[in-house]
Amino acid sequence: MTERAAQPAPGARPAAPEATAPPAAPTRALARVHSIEDLRRLARRRLPRAIFEFIDGGAEDETTLRANRAAFERVRLLPRVLVDVSRIDPSTRLLGRIAQLPIAIAPMGAAGFARRGADQMIARAAAACGIPYTLATPANASIETIAGIADGAPRWFQIYMLPRRESMLQLIGRAAGAGYDALVVTVDLPIGGKRERDLRNDLSVPFRYTWRNVTDFARRPRWALPMLLGGIPAMENLRGIAPSAPDARGLSSSVGRGFDASFDWDAFARLRDAWRGKLVVKGLLRADDAQRAVDLGCDGIVVSNHGGRQLDGAIATLDALPAVVQAVAGRATVMLDGGVRRGVDVVKALALGADAVLIGRPVLYGAAAAGEAGAVRALEILSSELVRAMQLCGATEIAQLDRGLIAAATAAPPTTWR
Repeated sequence: MTERAAQPAPGARPAAPEATAPPAAPTRALARVHSIEDLRRLARRRLPRAIFEFIDGGAEDETTLRANRAAFERVRLLPRVLVDVSRIDPSTRLLGRIAQLPIAIAPMGAAGFARRGADQMIARAAAACGIPYTLATPANASIETIAGIADGAPRWFQIYMLPRRESMLQLIGRAAGAGYDALVVTVDLPIGGKRERDLRNDLSVPFRYTWRNVTDFARRPRWALPMLLGGIPAMENLRGIAPSAPDARGLSSSVGRGFDASFDWDAFARLRDAWRGKLVVKGLLRADDAQRAVDLGCDGIVVSNHGGRQLDGAIATLDALPAVVQAVAGRATVMLDGGVRRGVDVVKALALGADAVLIGRPVLYGAAAAGEAGAVRALEILSSELVRAMQLCGATEIAQLDRGLIAAATAAPPTTWR
């Protein structure tokens, strides 16, 4: 349920954190960056093929990965005109906290493989922008480290279904003790999808060095040297508590091998009882599942197909969104994850009923390309595009991004999944 924030800075762009001035070379490169796709190209040039394709790719034939973008491209807008749009307020309230944009950072495991310290860089960028940051269970930064970096800013912790329930409770307790506002439970990963790019690139954790990937890494010395000097980043939150989770093929197609495929609605209800704060369930596509989650006390729903990285052939998230919104009927915050690359995509998602969107790849492209300055630049781009799109649609605040802006022929009809 979206609520207006009180007196935010209208249309303000996020500023780079003062304490971490970016080096000159990234600044020069970023001067020519005007879109998320520009950042993606920079990231591709800097990263080894295996690492870039781990970030960029999806499962099997990648039909769902492509469908997420195609769904946004199908939707057409009906802008209102002759509206005073000299002042724009893109702020909202998410899970009880003010967000300066209707955007949150999605959980991203192993972000540190794109650039050492990427989790911290993205968390600082999110805090500077005034939006929530979600720390993933298999992140390369600890719960406590991110809590210190994002002190005072909205921060959420994402949990996977680990095989040992006591391990999950330990992580949840640490997140509660560190002051995280919400727990995000990812439910669409009972087993891992088949990520064929990772298999072809010999990508695994720990790295299984082969002629193929050693040659690949050697071609990108700007990436390889920091990894060689500092060591391959560890999944800090899994140290000592879930040894089977980051197993020997943890980044490949069996990424979910160490998770609990038996985790069901009863186990989820017990998890709801164990967490006192806001609870978000991520990975729902069906209206009936969303309704059941809200009935169990969820405060938020993330309509997500894991960025096309698990079940190939799953419905695009934008197409699934209207049915979930209809089923939730305002009883919980509904967010969309997957395929957001432009500010106008945010407008389309909100016009179809979402309260906010989650983004992952855009800021990770930025961090991979130019460190913290690149992550900040990704958020600057999306922020400025969102404000511009609102002005061109005749909407001065988030509440005005309604279904009336969607051309009838392109609006995905509500579908009841039974």
